[in-house]
Amino acid sequence: MYKPLLLTSLGLLASATDYKHFDCGTDSSAATEEFMQTVQSLHSNSNPSSGSPAVRAASIVARNSTTPINVPVVFHIVASSAKKDAITSAMAQSQFQELNRAYGSAGIQFALANMSWTVNDSWAVGGTDADDLAMKQALRQGSYATLNIYFQTDLAGGVLGKCTLPSSVGGGTVAASAYANDGCNVQAGTMPGGAVAGYNQGKTAVHEAGHWFGLLHVFEGNSCDGDGDFIADTPQQSTSTDGCPTAPPKDSCPSDPGLDAVHNYMDYSTDACYTGFSPLQQARMMSMWGMYRQGK
Repeated sequence: MYKPLLLTSLGLLASATDYKHFDCGTDSSAATEEFMQTVQSLHSNSNPSSGSPAVRAASIVARNSTTPINVPVVFHIVASSAKKDAITSAMAQSQFQELNRAYGSAGIQFALANMSWTVNDSWAVGGTDADDLAMKQALRQGSYATLNIYFQTDLAGGVLGKCTLPSSVGGGTVAASAYANDGCNVQAGTMPGGAVAGYNQGKTAVHEAGHWFGLLHVFEGNSCDGDGDFIADTPQQSTSTDGCPTAPPKDSCPSDPGLDAVHNYMDYSTDACYTGFSPLQQARMMSMWGMYRQGK
């Protein structure tokens, strides 16, 4: 059982940001070399009898898994003094329900292990790496298999969210210091009922959690050439999506099969546009869970 955290307050207040479109601070440049080698192997080795032992095992698990994986999640509401009443328990509960709704078809279920509430003007902004690390070192709970989401009322950088991609932290019992920065930072106004118009149905946390499970953006690489997001059933896509274009449909790579995946959680569409993950994205999350987080 995790213990609730007490409220604290210190630091400087950030000014509000007017969000014109979705933007996320996570891409392949934030990945380790090992992670990129893993996604390349999983992408190129569709036959589980080929590839490294870890890739073979992950492929078998993903193909044969019929039991949902259960992921403990901890919500950290980190508010500035000026916005300490902006986020309610009802919004947080709706966000939790939205995570389970979005990931249910992927065979992933979340259990809310705890929810902490902190008033700290510096942490609510997270404007420096030092502030971000200090916040996570003080607040993070659980193991490497526990998803920690930090809902910050004044998240810096003009982004709606960012999240760590999985990486090896060692076998057996692992010291928490090995993954102190693990987790997702999310603009708190994107929670259901929040103040960020167009992006206040809770889908930003869904998108960022996708990175935590090992997914890249469907437009990764911003090119009609190359491996893109290393997922075979998401069409090649060279640009992120703004809004929810359907008439005419968006097709940034007209020479390649398929239209842009504007309804996929790993694009930058408005919340109302999203509908789900592709089957191979779901399998990839299962694989990455088994390789990097399960039992850690």
